[in-house]
Amino acid sequence: MLKWIDELSYITVNQEFPGYNFVTIALDNVVFRKPVSLGEIIRFSITRGHLGKTSVQYNVKAFGTRNAGRVDEVLFETRITFVALDEEGKKKEIKPR
Repeated sequence: MLKWIDELSYITVNQEFPGYNFVTIALDNVVFRKPVSLGEIIRFSITRGHLGKTSVQYNVKAFGTRNAGRVDEVLFETRITFVALDEEGKKKEIKPR
């Protein structure tokens, strides 16, 4: 599940800020609210939280399809933070479009 969170969030940050090289620097407040059942379909919601000078944070929620197809039940949530790096691996300022 954490790998999916990282991959989907990485896609999101690259779509919002094309042309930057981002790396994951934090995955925090990982909260598993409900177990994920075998065969359960999971939907992810990724929304931008804080945009700093060189970093950007996203709030991520995973929703399940349990209880006769209800998709509003939060199974998992966390925050993930990326930092932009230049070609030398140093922090690079993010300029919003």
